[in-house]
Amino acid sequence: PVYSLPAGHKLIEILSDPKRIPLIFASDIVIGETTMYADYIFPDLTYLERWEFSGSHPSVTPKVAPFRQPVAQPMTDTVTVYGEKMPLSTESLVLGLAEKLKLPGFGQDAFGPGLHLRRDEDMYLRMVANIAAGDKPDGSERVRAANAEEIKIFEKARRHLPATVFDADRWKSVVGPDLWPHVVQVLNRGGRFQSYAQAYKDGQMSNKYGKLVGIYFDKLVKTKYSMTGKPYLGHADYIEGPRDCLGRPIQDESSGYDLTLITYRSITQTKSHTSGNYWLQAVRPENPIDLSKLDAERLQLKEGDRVRVVSATNTEGNWDLGNGRKKPMIGRVHVMEGMRPGVVGFSLGHGHWSYGAGDVVIDGVKVPGDRRRATGVHANAAMRVDPVLKNTGLVDPVGGSAVFYQTQVKLIKV
Repeated sequence: PVYSLPAGHKLIEILSDPKRIPLIFASDIVIGETTMYADYIFPDLTYLERWEFSGSHPSVTPKVAPFRQPVAQPMTDTVTVYGEKMPLSTESLVLGLAEKLKLPGFGQDAFGPGLHLRRDEDMYLRMVANIAAGDKPDGSERVRAANAEEIKIFEKARRHLPATVFDADRWKSVVGPDLWPHVVQVLNRGGRFQSYAQAYKDGQMSNKYGKLVGIYFDKLVKTKYSMTGKPYLGHADYIEGPRDCLGRPIQDESSGYDLTLITYRSITQTKSHTSGNYWLQAVRPENPIDLSKLDAERLQLKEGDRVRVVSATNTEGNWDLGNGRKKPMIGRVHVMEGMRPGVVGFSLGHGHWSYGAGDVVIDGVKVPGDRRRATGVHANAAMRVDPVLKNTGLVDPVGGSAVFYQTQVKLIKV
């Protein structure tokens, strides 16, 4: 959240103050921009080493249920929880806490007599079994069973995994011998995917959205907004922004902040995993600050000029990381015709100070950071802080989501 959210630098003030949060422990695959402020970091598994059920999206018309499953040997330590050996991960951490605290719903007979929750696959394999069985209780939607050859391929494809991750007999015992061939059928394919042709019937969608569009929302009118005590508006309207959480206009433009800051994704970078991918770094070693030709001429800026991004709530244009450390929001200008005049943008994924970008001392040993991971600019700390809340960015009062695209900034040449 420190790196990803607008005005994430305000979260640093909270996370680094033990008077506000006395103890923080985290589970992470790296020392990240947020977890660097934790008292303890428990290693987690990467996406190649773990289970994950991402679900689908309303824009996907066929019914699909993709999921990730372990394909690589974990690099974390092996731990013992409920008498079972397994890789150290978020799941084993939760199970370990549950065992220590004697929490109900975990361990022996957690799901019922003989149905235990002592390992992560005790839950995840049953989720796969649900996908394989389908939605209808009569079993009519159950996928076909994998044949002997497919089961052989399944086991052979996982022969490189340690017993702490994959044991065919153990996995089979979780879902039972009846469902096991059907589970293998889904595991071999990484999910269950309805054919595109089945998504439509007689020119209409087979998987209907149900109530999609509401012209008037009774729930909103009957609910009062906690910040003002007034009911929400029950119908669509145009509300000119930006506004604070009390609905009052914010007019930073009148103070000389004449550019609207936006951010976007580059195809070569994600928020975290790609910062150490040096093949991608070679494609785009750093991200620029995108500016229209008209604004560049007005501000007397040219391609490659270095500028600092400042706003009404971050006049210094820095990330204050604590302990006297600051990372300036400085980047090189890229002049382009494709940017709307009055708008300035930067792509997400560069400008890291953690994720291996900075030096770290572990058990008295200094692990030097790689400066290639720190290139470019990350300007989320310039995004507007709500003047009422004071410790978070602007928010959407109905959905509660963060506001990314309504901050007024100015660029200062350095």
